[in-house]
Amino acid sequence: MTYRFLLAHGAGASSASPWMQRYADLLRRLGPVRAFDYPYMKGPGRKAPDKLEALVAAHRAELAELRSESLAGDRLLLAGKSMGGRIGCHVALESAAHGCICFGYPLRGQNGKLRDQVLLELRVPVLFVQGTRDELCDLGELEAVRARMSARSELHVVDTGNHSLEATKTSLKARGATQAQVEDDVLSAVRAFCESL
Repeated sequence: MTYRFLLAHGAGASSASPWMQRYADLLRRLGPVRAFDYPYMKGPGRKAPDKLEALVAAHRAELAELRSESLAGDRLLLAGKSMGGRIGCHVALESAAHGCICFGYPLRGQNGKLRDQVLLELRVPVLFVQGTRDELCDLGELEAVRARMSARSELHVVDTGNHSLEATKTSLKARGATQAQVEDDVLSAVRAFCESL
C-alpha cells in the first residue's frame, strides 16, 4: 500500500515557499507528494485567493491527476496548509479520498466567520495539526466542532505553535527541543493517522 499526498498551500504563499517545501519533504518520508499552486498564485499581480468554487475546481483537477498516477490500493490523502486544508475538506465531500490532513485549519476567517459547515458535512477521517497560539483556530472551539462532526477526527497539538506550527524559542529551549523535532512529532502523528485508515 502506498500513501499519496496532494499538498495544497495556504492563502498567502505558494508551493515554493519554505514552509511548503519543508512539509513536502516531511510527507515524502511516507509516500509520493504532489504539491500544486492554485491559479491565482500563478499569474502576475493580484495574489488574493479566488472564490471558493474556483479553488475547489482547481483542487479537484489536481486530485484527478494524482488519481491517474495511482495504483489500486493506494491511499489518497488531501493535505493542506490553512486554506489548502480547508479546500481539501470541500473536495473530499465530492471526490474519493481516503482522508484529510489539515495543518493549521483556519476555523475562523479574517472576518471572524466560523468555518465549520464543511467539517460537519465531512465523511472521511481528518487529522487536525494545530498550534496552541493559532489565532485562526481556538482549540476549545475546535473541540466543540469535533464533538459535532460525523467523520472521525484526530488532533495533534503543537505546544506554543503558531498558525504555521512554529513553537516559540523560549518553549523549545525549556524543553530542550528543536523545531525539527516538533516537525518530526507532526510526521509521527501523520504516520499514525495514515496507518489507521
